Amino acid sequence: MNMQQMMKQAQKMQRQLAEAQDKLCDIEVTGTAGGGMVTVKGTANGDINAIAIDGAQLGLDEDDTEMLQDTVLAAVNEMLANAQQVANQQVSAITGGLNMPGMPGLF
Repeated sequence: MNMQQMMKQAQKMQRQLAEAQDKLCDIEVTGTAGGGMVTVKGTANGDINAIAIDGAQLGLDEDDTEMLQDTVLAAVNEMLANAQQVANQQVSAITGGLNMPGMPGLF
């Protein structure tokens, strides 16, 4: 395989990676714990969209349950953003700050 063919193959793979990454945003996933007491909904790319807590099992009224859900959701999303920032810094230290096309979400 010559260099031009390798470049074309690399570009094709980059496009396929970008398309796959885009599709992950549209795939919804759900996780539950505590026998259904807590349900988390998000996307396959790691975004958390909702956290539902059965407050009745914890003795909470509806307002307290909603506040707890919103607070946990905010904390989880902040942690995910911080984790992404740290990952970007670590990878950037290795790549010398070079942007690697086809690697969305890493930089």
